[in-house]
Amino acid sequence: MVILQALDQPGLRLTVAELMALRPPARMQRQRPASRRPGAIPARVAGQGMDLREIRAFTEGDDLRRIDPAATARTGQLHVRSFHEDRDDSTLLIADFRHAMLWGTGAALRSVRAARHLAMLGWRAVGRGGSVGVLVVGDDAPLALNAASGAAQMQAIAVAMARGHDAALMRRRAVATLVPALAQAVRMVPPGGRVHLATGPEGLTGADAALTRLAQGRRLEVHVLLDPAEIAPPAAALAVSDGTHSRHGRLSAFDPQPLLSHLRILGAHPDLVSGDDAG
Repeated sequence: MVILQALDQPGLRLTVAELMALRPPARMQRQRPASRRPGAIPARVAGQGMDLREIRAFTEGDDLRRIDPAATARTGQLHVRSFHEDRDDSTLLIADFRHAMLWGTGAALRSVRAARHLAMLGWRAVGRGGSVGVLVVGDDAPLALNAASGAAQMQAIAVAMARGHDAALMRRRAVATLVPALAQAVRMVPPGGRVHLATGPEGLTGADAALTRLAQGRRLEVHVLLDPAEIAPPAAALAVSDGTHSRHGRLSAFDPQPLLSHLRILGAHPDLVSGDDAG
């Protein structure tokens, strides 16, 4: 706990409040096009089916048009209906908090920037009426939260990511591969769903087969977080020491294009998140 208190600074320790603050204004959440093509006859965007999935308590951000009068009258509390999607608008956020993500030379650790980026994507999914889940990957077993809709779900996701990040800061050992977490993601996301994975360029080593399997029937977006020092490294030579031996060397800029091309071959949709773009 003393270690966490020492790290309790913006950009080092992830907080629930900062992830909840990324929620867009209410007027922006409901801006949905009447049609997918300009000039076409306005029609309902695909995604809201006719088969009832559940009746649940109203939460902030729910569409008032989905209020169920019978359940509301019976319980005295607002209830809304949700329906099975015509296409499954289910999103899974995968946050990589392994050892290699816990560093940064900019305003925040790469892990914190990854969480902020994923939270913004989660808020977008909730805003269009989709369901969102999360898989927090650390050095222990992944922390999973199944998909659900509404602002209350984003609150639960923010809590899961903040707790997972605190646990990661306290650990000392490293996990070599994302493969077990990606296999779990296959079970969590139905065909037609979306997966957003935020990791570093070194985080995908040995995971080609698992990434290909996850991308089958799903939209897999891999958000590659780059630190400012990887984009524009200092020109001066730097000293590196392991406590016993030391050397001097110069950093070279990371070229992301081979990695991005490789991810496309695997069926993923790569997204480069550079500098402090993620917060």
